[in-house]
Amino acid sequence: MDSRVREPAPWYLAAYLAACLAGAAAAATVVSIAAFEVLLGLALVSLLLTKHSWRWPPVTLPVCLWITGTLVSALASGDVRAALPQIKKLYLFAMLFVVYTAFRKIGHIRWLLYGWAAGASLSAFWSMLQFLRKYQAAQAARQDFYLAYVGARITGFMGHWMTFSGHMMIALLLLGAFVFFARDRRWTGWLLAAGVLISAALLAGFTRSMWLGAFGGGVYLIWNWRRPVLLALPVLIGVLLLANPFAIRERVLSIANPHGEVDSNQHRVVTRRIGYEMIKAHPWLGLGPEQVGPHVMQYVPSDVKLPLPEGYYGHLHNIYVHYAAERGVPTMLALLWLLAQALFDFARGARRSSGEARWVLHGAVAVILAVALSGFYELNLGDSEVLGLFLAVLACGYAAADSHLSPQHR
Repeated sequence: MDSRVREPAPWYLAAYLAACLAGAAAAATVVSIAAFEVLLGLALVSLLLTKHSWRWPPVTLPVCLWITGTLVSALASGDVRAALPQIKKLYLFAMLFVVYTAFRKIGHIRWLLYGWAAGASLSAFWSMLQFLRKYQAAQAARQDFYLAYVGARITGFMGHWMTFSGHMMIALLLLGAFVFFARDRRWTGWLLAAGVLISAALLAGFTRSMWLGAFGGGVYLIWNWRRPVLLALPVLIGVLLLANPFAIRERVLSIANPHGEVDSNQHRVVTRRIGYEMIKAHPWLGLGPEQVGPHVMQYVPSDVKLPLPEGYYGHLHNIYVHYAAERGVPTMLALLWLLAQALFDFARGARRSSGEARWVLHGAVAVILAVALSGFYELNLGDSEVLGLFLAVLACGYAAADSHLSPQHR
């Protein structure tokens, strides 16, 4: 008897275990950074100990250039010790290769979506309880809720509202892609309920950059689903502003009419200008990982008045400006290459696909657009939890687009 028939069980068991660990690691990104990193390590070890042949996604080269640029920038900075947090974070890029190697079926991705939906929903539910407590505390203290809340927003299971909102944005778009394009309609009702809860949490998070990203990704999904529905968006936005849940009207209007320095509008302008000065001075290798914050005051433009607007100056709140200033323009271009190639690959695959892979590909495109848009106003890929989730989405996109998947796997 052929050995492949005689001894299939151990290999399939190992493959199943690797897929489970990879999926658990990806799902844990929205729940716990510690669990995510431990499970990623276990999945990596599992793949190394099995007969899996490693698969390399088409974006392997820009990822390698990004990693190389980071290491070279760290060495050139003269302070490798300070750069260690960013060097250690490179480990997270294993997520891209682990998930892409372990996931061979659309069913794997579907179950991962269920995991993301469950984790994001629990985090969203917890965040709504946080919101209620914060509102009650402001009322009891007779404080202006908006002014009290903007600096201490809901975080769900995460440590910061930007990380939490990044999760909600990505999870919502993936759920939307499944509801719009999946042929398998199982659990759709539960996913719709999860989407409503996650949407509420995203709105209550008051993160305008993530609202922008969710809007951009959502427009893409609706455009490819039913374009006439886009005509209803202005009406929906108008209703939301009139109903004013979570006091979001003030937050939306703060884009043009900020509440002094509370809304960080001027702070974002100043950080971008500081970043431009850093890039002019160090275009090739940047200041080095973790060197932007300590050197901010050295690059304040001469026409900017001191003291600087209130806000956090540890990074530049823009993935394009920050990474160019920190690691050099070539390394930032490697990131752009990664985003652009994945966007092109998935959009092309979605146009050509008529099967179950379509929802994965459309979802991946929407997530890339959302991350790219919100990245103009926040260092979203600087959060390990968001980066890990984003890389898992890219891996799922390439797994769905893989021409080696057999029809039954699709």
